[in-house]
Amino acid sequence: MINRLFLVWIVLLFNQTVGASNVNNVPKELQSFVKNIDANTISGVKPRVSFKTISKNLVYVSVVWQLERPAVQDSVAIKIIPAFAPGFHWAPHLTPNPNSIIAQHVFRAPAMLVSNTNRLLVVLPDLDLLKKPNPVPWYMDVNAPDNYLELGMSKSRVEEHVLYVRDKGAVFPAGELRLGFYVMVSNKSADIQNPWRGPLQLMWSKWGQPLYQAGEPLHQTNLEPYVKQTYNWAFNSWKPAVWQEFELNGKQVGAPVFIVNVTQSPNYQAPVDEREFRSVWNQAWFNSLRSAQGLYRYAKRTNDDTLKDRALKTKELALSFPQQDGLFKSVIATEMEEVTISGKKYRRSKGWDTRYFGNSNRNPFTWDAKQSPYHIADMSYTAYWMMVWYDELEKDERLIKYARQYADALLALQDKEGFFPAWLSLDTHQPMGYLDQSPETSLSVTFLLKMFKHTGKKEYLASARKALDAVVKHIVPVGQWEDFETYWSCSRVGSQDWVGKKIPRNNMFKQNNFSIYWTAEALLDMYKTTGNKSYLQKGQRTLDELLMFQATWQPPYMAIRTLGGFGVMNADGEWNDSRQCLFAGLIIDYGKLLKSDEYIQRGLSALRASFTMMYTPLNPQTMKQWQAKWPFFGSQDYGFMMENYGHGGETNDSGLGIGEFTIYDWGNGAAAEAYNRLLDKYGPGIFRDK
Repeated sequence: MINRLFLVWIVLLFNQTVGASNVNNVPKELQSFVKNIDANTISGVKPRVSFKTISKNLVYVSVVWQLERPAVQDSVAIKIIPAFAPGFHWAPHLTPNPNSIIAQHVFRAPAMLVSNTNRLLVVLPDLDLLKKPNPVPWYMDVNAPDNYLELGMSKSRVEEHVLYVRDKGAVFPAGELRLGFYVMVSNKSADIQNPWRGPLQLMWSKWGQPLYQAGEPLHQTNLEPYVKQTYNWAFNSWKPAVWQEFELNGKQVGAPVFIVNVTQSPNYQAPVDEREFRSVWNQAWFNSLRSAQGLYRYAKRTNDDTLKDRALKTKELALSFPQQDGLFKSVIATEMEEVTISGKKYRRSKGWDTRYFGNSNRNPFTWDAKQSPYHIADMSYTAYWMMVWYDELEKDERLIKYARQYADALLALQDKEGFFPAWLSLDTHQPMGYLDQSPETSLSVTFLLKMFKHTGKKEYLASARKALDAVVKHIVPVGQWEDFETYWSCSRVGSQDWVGKKIPRNNMFKQNNFSIYWTAEALLDMYKTTGNKSYLQKGQRTLDELLMFQATWQPPYMAIRTLGGFGVMNADGEWNDSRQCLFAGLIIDYGKLLKSDEYIQRGLSALRASFTMMYTPLNPQTMKQWQAKWPFFGSQDYGFMMENYGHGGETNDSGLGIGEFTIYDWGNGAAAEAYNRLLDKYGPGIFRDK
């Protein structure tokens, strides 16, 4: 009797131990960080959970279901429950509602982070498993109030622009089904202060660097052919649609138009339908003055007087924007009209004789560029590029005078905390209540530091330091990366009730990485100006947060090359967005300063990714997608380049995810400028792989 009871007790103990090992127990390395790991069943089948300790700070977790027959089940989930109460959360995408998930479409550098003052927990999906065919897509989720991180499988659908929600209809086939992920932990202050450095190093060394060394994403290091094709497209084969030239104040001025679409192709047989109002922009996104500098550098290098003349006409256009008390507008546009041809309506420009000055209509107030308010970020950015032109290309004193008049006006707009407002009334020049204290301030810091270096005027340095310190104090620690693009571009989800607030379920703000970039750049410039290493430390932290938006692998479900490309924000779907060409130089600058091969490789990957969307035989894989979407494209369209891929949150290998327009100043022209500037700064050796 005693022996039988002892045997039953042993069996029960064995079953509890197996059950705990499968679901509850975690290795001792994780126990002060992870309370529990719970995995769902699939049609009643429990998974086998195993742990592999890679180091005391890194553990690999494998979860395997062995299914004897196919299972119809909407989803399966693994919950990782922290053993502490986090105060900081980060994930690549927002999941504001209980049905929301982070679909694998946005797995660029997928990770989930939580931390408090003395513990950091990071969960990273095993991308090696995602390289293989999976019957059901993967997803992630962060639930801050209930304190868990989730990795699972589920179908999804897009809601709004762009959030993902669970969808029904998943079928798990018979056989082995596996999910795997890395758990990274630390109690070191440096890791908690910069929680992204460890995950970034792991992802780059494991997935990014091998692809980089194999030649991704272009399989060639010579970017000259792409640049040549860009300028041939803009100023030759598509010149009638792209190049705009007219007389203004007695001078010939010109610039590439803001946007063109596929109906303006020389190979398109139906009437032209202009997508947006014909215009030229000098603002924080689309800046003709910046792109003209790349053209000027190229023209000078190739002794092309025609292209140089066009660059100079673009400079003249920028200087022709009238100033009022130092302030100036960012857009010059034509009136538009609607014409009817064969019973169909088309948008057309009335011509440059109907021109007017306005501002970017990406704002909280109006879609009408005529009525749009002054935007400080646009003015600071354009004035900064005037200074760059003066310092690096031509000693045109008009550029300095124009920029200084604006700088002096800017100083008077700084608030007591140090911030510069975002928008100013056209009439009163007073702040308008949206983003009055935001990281858009960082862009003005970079401009003021440029002015200080040129003039030695200490007021510029003092203002810049006060502004940057405000951003470092109020924005950086909580990730409040809100700028004009966060809410008032294509992704307007949350524009009514999220501004200035965290999304409770994620303990995160809606974030856009443009303002992260501006802040990382301002911190680096402040360090170079003052020698204060705290700015460099905070700058690297900010840069690493930016790099969490960079693709570090090649998903099999992406029909174009992705390594090095950037997404945009935590509520949108783009891959390979054109901003990466601007980011590339900054990443390389940090790499040079910190002697980091990883940063230099990431920067070069970002620059090369800037050309991957181009329609050209140089990109056979991408070209195939263009031809699937727009079969009338031909050799005259070589150089056409959409600003990103998968913008709507979905892709396939038959052209889904390919767009229908090119923004020269936010696409091929911007990428060419970035290449030409880096070439002049570092020489051709920077582009050679080591």
